[in-house]
Amino acid sequence: MTTPASILITGASSGLGAALAEAYAAPGIRLALGGRDAARLEATAARCRASGAEVETAAIDVLDKDVMAAWIEALDRRSPLDLVIANAGISGGSRSDGESAAQIRHILAVNIDGTLNTVLPAVPPMVGRGQGQIALMASLAGYRGLPGAPAYCASKAAIKVFGEGLRGELAGRGVGVSVICPGYVDTPMTRRNRFPMPFLMDAPSAARLIKQRLVRNKARIAFPWPMAAAVWLLQALPPGAVDRLLARLPRKD
Repeated sequence: MTTPASILITGASSGLGAALAEAYAAPGIRLALGGRDAARLEATAARCRASGAEVETAAIDVLDKDVMAAWIEALDRRSPLDLVIANAGISGGSRSDGESAAQIRHILAVNIDGTLNTVLPAVPPMVGRGQGQIALMASLAGYRGLPGAPAYCASKAAIKVFGEGLRGELAGRGVGVSVICPGYVDTPMTRRNRFPMPFLMDAPSAARLIKQRLVRNKARIAFPWPMAAAVWLLQALPPGAVDRLLARLPRKD
């Protein structure tokens, strides 16, 4: 893939989305940044503009399908999108009393429907041009369901598998698709965790790694490699044995 010049990133007001925006920010780069918190989003935009990028922001909810489609279509008409990063997502925890039905449905809606509302409007114009790239933010948590965060794991598993299938679907049409599967990255989301997070990576380092691998059109961007190897092994082991092991892990708040 060539280095993208026109990039859309959702969930760009903080965390890995903000770090990705700053990693791409440079003279000649056009960034379209979406997020729910207008003040934090503008702070990200200011840092990107200081690096020379042209930045447009939208305080937008990825669950609003029609608004998302109108925003993406308008952006693409003005400046054809080279790269769309569907990054927006939320997490949650169950502690000892389990996840509520409302929490489960909200996590699945934001992480799955929000991703689809970002990706689906971008695909037709990219296919029409015969070029472009889609990046979907999954997680190493999508490799195996974990007690304490079943809804989050399920949502990221869905995104991982959808992205893998979409890559094959679009491979002959000039559009690249990459699935990003981070482990623990130091963001406001993970700072709520009250347990050790092995191989914790800072957000700027994670963003640089993602950027490097996206330009190579990697199918799966899973990191750090020790965590990726561990979760791969977990899904390969008999479920009964893994269940006993995971039952002893601390729960997410």
